[in-house]
Amino acid sequence: MSPTAQQPQMHLEQSPDYRESYANSVQVRVSVWDFQLVFGLAASEGPEQVTIRNHQAIFLSPQQAKALWNVLGQNIAQYEQAFGTLNLEPQSHNFPQGPVN
Repeated sequence: MSPTAQQPQMHLEQSPDYRESYANSVQVRVSVWDFQLVFGLAASEGPEQVTIRNHQAIFLSPQQAKALWNVLGQNIAQYEQAFGTLNLEPQSHNFPQGPVN
């Protein structure tokens, strides 16, 4: 491909089974062939138990996983520049009790 070749025009559309959902949990599973992202909802059932209800798994090639990593990194940097630094919650399995603001 020559340096002057133009990129193809992209057309995005949703398939009939397209859906959106929310996840506050993602698990990453890796094999030689692919990355699997498992999305779910984490909820505290009590101070000693957290339940994660997985609802979607997405498989990516290693190349697509790296491209996603790059795009997420760029977008997080832009977000933090506009809105401030994102702080991660402590890496404990006990979620805080009470309302979350």
